[in-house]
Amino acid sequence: MGTVTRVAVTVTFLRMDRAPDRLAPALPHGMQTIRVETPTVPFYRYLYNTVGNNYVWWLRRTTPDDELSALLRHRAVALFVLYAKGEPAGFFELDSRAWPDINLSYFGLMPHAVGTGVGFPFLRRAVDEVWRAGAKGMTVNTCTADHPRALPTYQRAGFYVVRQGREVWNVPNSLNMPIPAGLRA
Repeated sequence: MGTVTRVAVTVTFLRMDRAPDRLAPALPHGMQTIRVETPTVPFYRYLYNTVGNNYVWWLRRTTPDDELSALLRHRAVALFVLYAKGEPAGFFELDSRAWPDINLSYFGLMPHAVGTGVGFPFLRRAVDEVWRAGAKGMTVNTCTADHPRALPTYQRAGFYVVRQGREVWNVPNSLNMPIPAGLRA
């Protein structure tokens, strides 16, 4: 595997057991969410790598193309992209293989969309999609490597904390990812 950087994070596991009572706020003008019916591996890697670069999203970077392609083709996995005036601005991935729960496997914004106020309305698109599908529960996790507003935004959307745990990741240096000094184990 080569050399690695050990990254220590606290992971927070969250759950939602019912749809939110309040209507979702509208996305800003010029933005829309579109489901990608048959995502290609290069497009997915572009989204994943761009959104997750500053948050130590490393695991899918090490997933072989054939495994990632099989996952993206699985009928229980859905990819949705946020577009701003035709340009990708974020994405979320829903995994219903543990039906009747659906896991929000990945959720995030492109760097140019962070701080614009679109995060919560976009998250509500993911939440509403889950409840529209007839799920009985929704799960997600976040960690201390994610954006500092991630956990409060999930809680604002209606998620509650199930548990927290400490993890140490061996992030391959070959990925050339920026790793904040405060996360180095």
